[in-house]
Amino acid sequence: MKKNVIVMLLVMAVSAVMLTGCSSTGGKNEITIIVKCPPNNISQGINKQVTEAQSFLKLAGESFAEQYEAADVTVDVQLFDYTDEAQVITECFDTNNAADVLFEGYFNMASYIHTGRVVPLDDIISDELRADINDAVWELSQVDGRTYMMPYMDLQNVLIYNKKMFIDCGLEEYVSDSQEIQSWSTEEFTYILDTLAANLPEGTYPMMMYAKNNQGDTHIMSLLRAYGCDIFDADGNFNLNSSEGIEALNWIQEGIGRGWFAPHCENMEILDNLDLFNSGKLAIYLYNIASKNDFDLNANGFVNWPTEDGEGLCTSFMVGFEVFDNGDADRLAASKAFVEYIYSSDEWTDLESANIPVQKSVSSKYSELGMLGAFADNAAKTVNFMNNSPNWQGRDDSVRSVFWPHIHELLAGEVTPEECARGIDADCSKAIEAGRKSSKLHE
Repeated sequence: MKKNVIVMLLVMAVSAVMLTGCSSTGGKNEITIIVKCPPNNISQGINKQVTEAQSFLKLAGESFAEQYEAADVTVDVQLFDYTDEAQVITECFDTNNAADVLFEGYFNMASYIHTGRVVPLDDIISDELRADINDAVWELSQVDGRTYMMPYMDLQNVLIYNKKMFIDCGLEEYVSDSQEIQSWSTEEFTYILDTLAANLPEGTYPMMMYAKNNQGDTHIMSLLRAYGCDIFDADGNFNLNSSEGIEALNWIQEGIGRGWFAPHCENMEILDNLDLFNSGKLAIYLYNIASKNDFDLNANGFVNWPTEDGEGLCTSFMVGFEVFDNGDADRLAASKAFVEYIYSSDEWTDLESANIPVQKSVSSKYSELGMLGAFADNAAKTVNFMNNSPNWQGRDDSVRSVFWPHIHELLAGEVTPEECARGIDADCSKAIEAGRKSSKLHE
């Protein structure tokens, strides 16, 4: 009888463990969340031991696991190359290696929102955090008013100019003595380009321009706002076929004859222009704070993209978090809790200072570090260049795929500004509509 009682108790104990899914050690569910990231999203921050994304996420994951009470959680951080992104993200859906959390740039992340796998994160955003981040940044993170991407760092795009070349051409009044981000009106910008073109040595050019491939789409679109064009209409379709849009296209095309760009710039790409700038043969180039260690901050000045009113604008390649629903409620809860945990401690948010912090409090704390204060103040000038549009990139019929050939033709003189505007509007709006038809948001 005693033996039977013992056996019965053992069976009941084993059954209880099997029914609850608990571990035999801690009485909690054992779960693993997979965090994926490409390389080098963290660099040159205040913590010299954490210089890249993988080490940051591993340390944060270990700390999170120690304090997470709902389950015995393991955070598995996996690094992938950008060239393998489709293979490790979308092609891993419904497998044991599907990503629960993704940490990378919005430029790629935004497309995953429309797969229906990415969950809104508004329920883990405190009022304090919401107020600590600029409204323009939150807008970049949302679709239909819901926040699908959690901003962490800002990789702001502005222009950089060679101070000596400006001074040598008689443009001293436009050269700033302090480390600030200036703003010039379109009229001032035109005067500067004309003055540079008239005074620079032969074989030296005022400004970057390129249209060999899709690398220049973001920056061309910034220039297309020079006369007040918003690029998009109220329905989210392209709207360059307007007086403002055509004027901007004409402005760019006329720049070829006025000597603003290197010859045959339609056949150049971004690295060709970088080589010219680094060799002192280009006065104005693109600047992103992620490349801050590649430029002499004292020898160069910084300016926003021109606007007619002189207020200027910038764009941003935001870096942050995205959470996927893989059909496991415990994994999903832990994944959201992990992202929420990142923003709960200075230990992790201070690392935003590796680039431009999205949080005003962090920017203020490290304002003297690499012009962080100046870039933080400039964040309010950020325009949502993708307009949260579906099908922006990644497909043959995407906006990025169909936009640049029209600019190539414009720079080659093969089409008029009016023809270019009509072509861009038709092809890019068609691309967005195709994205809308295939889009599915998480329910």
